[in-house]
Amino acid sequence: MGADHASIISGDVPGATLHVVCDASKDTAIRIADAYSAKDVSTDPLDTIRRKDVDAVLIASPDPTHAELTLASLHQRKPVLCEKPLAQTMDEALMVLEAECALGQQLVHVGFMRRFDPSYVEMKSAMHAGRIGAAVMMHNFHRNVAAPPNFSGLMAVTNSAPHEFDIIRYVLATNVAAISAFEPALDTDSVCKPVVMIIETTCGQLVTVEVNNNAGYGYDVRCELVGTEGSVSLQTQFQTRIDQNLSAGTVYAADWRPRFREAYRLQNKAWIASVSSGQPVAQAADAWDGYCATVIAEAGASALTSGNKAAVKLVERPALYAKTGDAA
Repeated sequence: MGADHASIISGDVPGATLHVVCDASKDTAIRIADAYSAKDVSTDPLDTIRRKDVDAVLIASPDPTHAELTLASLHQRKPVLCEKPLAQTMDEALMVLEAECALGQQLVHVGFMRRFDPSYVEMKSAMHAGRIGAAVMMHNFHRNVAAPPNFSGLMAVTNSAPHEFDIIRYVLATNVAAISAFEPALDTDSVCKPVVMIIETTCGQLVTVEVNNNAGYGYDVRCELVGTEGSVSLQTQFQTRIDQNLSAGTVYAADWRPRFREAYRLQNKAWIASVSSGQPVAQAADAWDGYCATVIAEAGASALTSGNKAAVKLVERPALYAKTGDAA
């Protein structure tokens, strides 16, 4: 993931310089730095964040380090783009909120890049323009070829589904009130079973989310938003179709890169523009959005484990994160 960001920053974002590549493996850091013309390498993230020649920080490290490194960036008053999740627990996410609110300035951008994906942007625009009437339901599915070893259904809720949790809030401009989560009883051989979630929003909509990390056939993300007067759907992203021998065939990507590279590019450009201007990007996910996704994930994990619907309980949103027309 870090190498992908390095590629975008060095090649697709005018005005940005990839200055230091930091990785636990010095060999990996050197390889990426050489590939994308970074000026220096490091194996110490905290030291890298403290460097006076580093103006902004992009965090694409393992999930358990995200909150710590984001807090370190805030302590240096440096803008930070943190890959999702912002934090692994609600308490960690609250620590980030409190630290940023104490500064009185938004410096955290969370990497929910689907907000910049042209298909989701068009879906949100169609709904808010009234083209499908009032939104009633939303259906999402998120499929990967194969899960890593020991990747569980619970991790599908806490690691994979936060992208859906955020885009639900963003497109519908609402919050999540409750979540139920289920695994199919018949799929007994897989450690990482498919998970289906039913989400109730604070505005009364119903949302379904399927996460299947062992789909086998390819990377596939789809979404349909159903309104009172119509619906709008994301179409499957195929590059080509082959018609041959009385059949039609298409090829799926093996991972997210072909489908969402443009979203990442647009997100990173917006972040660098924000760093330059000192103004947050309204479209981007902020620390509050990262906190909300973490709380929803914790509730979803509880629902999956207990078999009971779980309420999603958020703290009052700090004034620093007020957005016109956005979810409360």
